[in-house]
Amino acid sequence: MPRVSVILPVFNAENTVGRAIRSILTQSLDDLELVVVDDGSTDDTMLRITDIDDTRLKVITLPHRGVAAASNIALQNSTAAYIARMDADDIAHPTKLQKQLQLLDDEDLDVVGCQVKIIDAEGNPTRTLQRYQQWINHDTATTDRIQALRFVELPLVNPTILARRKYFELGFPDNDLPEDYQLMLKAAAAGMRFGKVQNVLFDWMDGPTRLTRNDPRYSTDAFMSCRRLYLKTGPLADVPTVDLWGVGQTGKPWLRWLQTQKIHVRQAFEVSPKKIGKVIHNTPIVDADTMQTSDNVPLIIAVGAAGARDLIWNHIVERGYDPGTNAWFVA
Repeated sequence: MPRVSVILPVFNAENTVGRAIRSILTQSLDDLELVVVDDGSTDDTMLRITDIDDTRLKVITLPHRGVAAASNIALQNSTAAYIARMDADDIAHPTKLQKQLQLLDDEDLDVVGCQVKIIDAEGNPTRTLQRYQQWINHDTATTDRIQALRFVELPLVNPTILARRKYFELGFPDNDLPEDYQLMLKAAAAGMRFGKVQNVLFDWMDGPTRLTRNDPRYSTDAFMSCRRLYLKTGPLADVPTVDLWGVGQTGKPWLRWLQTQKIHVRQAFEVSPKKIGKVIHNTPIVDADTMQTSDNVPLIIAVGAAGARDLIWNHIVERGYDPGTNAWFVA
């Protein structure tokens, strides 16, 4: 049995799949198998795959069913206790699996990612996603930070993940919401421990054909629906009252949504003098500096300004909040 099984769903990736496969088969950790599921490709993807001769490569073909189904089938045909995810248009750096497995074992984690470099088809850094890359590569590397930030977005890039088998056995949901984000939220709800190697070990290719660019499952509305579904059925299940931080462009829609869910917003904290003292949607707006010690009413933090989350994190911790347990950031 190999130490790690890498699962790689692929659909119409003739120009990149060979490079992606070779980046796995040339890892410094070579005790692995690579399970490639061709999801009904109609181009020369299969020719590129079958050009590679390696006994560690296992190839499965099926009619087109989508990335969630292909990923789940790849898992079913894998054998290792540790599973790593890979995409057909990305590149894993040579020490990726070795460094991730070491971190996972050393710190007794369940799910490990790594930092990424976002590139275009020519291998150049993409200018338009630099802020997102900085956020991904920020120090959201501990379980408490990932738990607290999980309703902002996925702090671990899905194709970078290496995890214990139980993580992937939760299954990628096959519906109209982002399957990778849902799996991470399910794992967080199950109490799994997360981490991230603080090195860039993965080139993540962005381009017009990437699913996140053209599939409605990865639209802004789909991600928002996913956040709200798992927040409402998770931390806010049976919660009658919350406090809110932020009633700006990010916070007001959350205030209205909470009220539609019959959750009473007791007060909203703000730093803007123009808003403090007002009542917005029947909710009193309070100076954040007057925040009292936590009385166990959950806190939802809806801010989007760069750097604001770190400042708020320190502010609420000083007042006895435990981010990820009774306080969550949303976007």
